[in-house]
Amino acid sequence: MDRSSLSRSRRFAPAVALAAAAALTLAGCSSSSGGKKSEESADGASAGKATTPRMTIALVTHQSPGDTFWDIVRKGAQAAAAKDNVDLVYSADPSAANQATLVQNAIDKKVDGIAITLAKPDALKDVVAKAKAAGIPVVGLNSGVSDWQKLGLMEFFGQDESVAGEALGKRLNEAGAKNAVCVIQEQGNIGLTQRCDGVKKTFTGKLQTLNVNGTDMPSVKSTITAKLTQDKSIDYVVTLGAPFALTAVQSASDAGSKAKIATFDLNKDLTGAISKGTIEFAVDQQPYLQGYLAIDSLWLYKNNGNYMGGGEQPVLTGPAFVDKSNVDAVAAFAAKGTR
Repeated sequence: MDRSSLSRSRRFAPAVALAAAAALTLAGCSSSSGGKKSEESADGASAGKATTPRMTIALVTHQSPGDTFWDIVRKGAQAAAAKDNVDLVYSADPSAANQATLVQNAIDKKVDGIAITLAKPDALKDVVAKAKAAGIPVVGLNSGVSDWQKLGLMEFFGQDESVAGEALGKRLNEAGAKNAVCVIQEQGNIGLTQRCDGVKKTFTGKLQTLNVNGTDMPSVKSTITAKLTQDKSIDYVVTLGAPFALTAVQSASDAGSKAKIATFDLNKDLTGAISKGTIEFAVDQQPYLQGYLAIDSLWLYKNNGNYMGGGEQPVLTGPAFVDKSNVDAVAAFAAKGTR
């Protein structure tokens, strides 16, 4: 795929219009509880327009407690499931070992397809091989753009985190930033590491990294506050998720810091913060589209033998920048929980 399509000028992917329209037919669903192993069936989703035999697809992610990002992924997946006459079973655990167990549970239930995230790909290598041996097609989404082919997945839907980080680093240069801190909320998550590494590659100023415990938001706030209090020269805080950006705004205020906030990922509260100017911009990877395409691709494979990307290239859903110039157009969808 031509990476020039990821430029800032391309704010919106064409496919999102169709995906967002599909979301309007689907009632919202609540997020998983996260930290402990969790598993839910989308029994309330109505059958869609497809007349193909009903199939079961498992969506297994590394969702952490309270991370609203995954609500958007699930809405996209639910919309595709409703359209395709799919019984969608969602489960999540931030522990890579527990996530692997959830994948094994899906294999044991003899599902028709599995969609997984690869935040820690090495921990999922063996169970993915077991799924393939059982004849169950597996696709990846969100995390794992560098590893999906190594693990033998059919397709991948998400953004290249390194490219997204590089784009944000260039944006910091344009803003005149000199000393930025990149806040990592989950150590060992390869996608988060790639984001900060990408920023460092193109940012001409000083970039520090700060590890926080993303499952404990008061701790996140106090850790960022302490950093900004200690180093008054920090002029930008880069967070890797919407809830952490909103917390960083509070930290900057508490520390009496003039640091500006930029982030990866969106939610409805974050679009409001961009409108108000308390957050400068966000990198949107379109999680709704990731969930939608992952489920739809498995339906297409089963019913028509299709491979998106031909099995050779990932299907990129970002990065696209959202700032004051275009936030109003995105906010209407974010308010519905689909952006």
